[in-house]
Amino acid sequence: MLENIFLVIAGLYLLIDSADRFVTGACVTAERFGVPVMVIGMLLMGFGTSAPEMLVAFQASVDQNPGLAVGNALGSNITNIALILGLTALMQPIVVQSQTMKRELPILLAVSALAAGLLWNLQLHSWKGWILLAALAGFIGWSYWLARQGRDTRLVDEVSDTLTPLSTPAALGQLLIGLVLLVISARLFVNGAMGIALSLGVSDLVIGLTLVAVGTSLPELAASIAAARRQQADLVIGNVIGSNIFNLLAVLPLPFLLVSGELAPALIWRDLPLMLGLTLLMLVFALGRPGRINRYEGGFLLLVFVAYQAWLFVG
Repeated sequence: MLENIFLVIAGLYLLIDSADRFVTGACVTAERFGVPVMVIGMLLMGFGTSAPEMLVAFQASVDQNPGLAVGNALGSNITNIALILGLTALMQPIVVQSQTMKRELPILLAVSALAAGLLWNLQLHSWKGWILLAALAGFIGWSYWLARQGRDTRLVDEVSDTLTPLSTPAALGQLLIGLVLLVISARLFVNGAMGIALSLGVSDLVIGLTLVAVGTSLPELAASIAAARRQQADLVIGNVIGSNIFNLLAVLPLPFLLVSGELAPALIWRDLPLMLGLTLLMLVFALGRPGRINRYEGGFLLLVFVAYQAWLFVG
């Protein structure tokens, strides 16, 4: 057990660090080769929020552990809403002012419903993965079009914050080192997580929904707490929405494409309803009057998260 815990901690640390190196190197390299800022923003929005989840899901799928991969995607969405939004709202009420956020919230709900529909019969088929990837391409195209229309400066702001003064060789080095470390760290993390699952006698789905989901969501949690302290709580919900969309459209397709078989029935009566319910609740909180998630609502979300984690292990 101690060896597996060490693998999880070491793998998670390297996973987060290597994801940051990879995204920074990729963005700076793209900028050096004349890629438009908005295209780099698309790269940031996708890989910057979901790189750890994507690598873990890929490794778990290659290892024929689809429950861990699917649990990682769904569990990360549950964690982002219930834990990250809940904890942040307790610190600082989250006011939704951005029109882009108000457009993307219904899209997240629609994407969540699409994912739930594809998972409903518990069967893994490659065509389902291609449907999600097609939806991802559509979402990226829509976001790019909005940016071209001058309706969304968020991508430009993110690129400005990320394009550190690196030389081209240094950026390429960061890119390659980040990619190699991503693969190694994902292997360590998945092996450790599966070892813990075997030691505790729980399924890979439960480990994916708990340990793996919380672990891969730690960067979003740290960024959200920092944003709340800077009185930028609106950024928190933007990061959660973007991360959740990419978890479903870029992470979830991997087990569909790489594994064949059947998933655990608990997805239908436990995990999917909770993810959909929390997504709908976030939309009601954020878009209703007065368009904010207050401390009471944040406390409720946090209680839901604690109760869900206890249910997974006790139940």
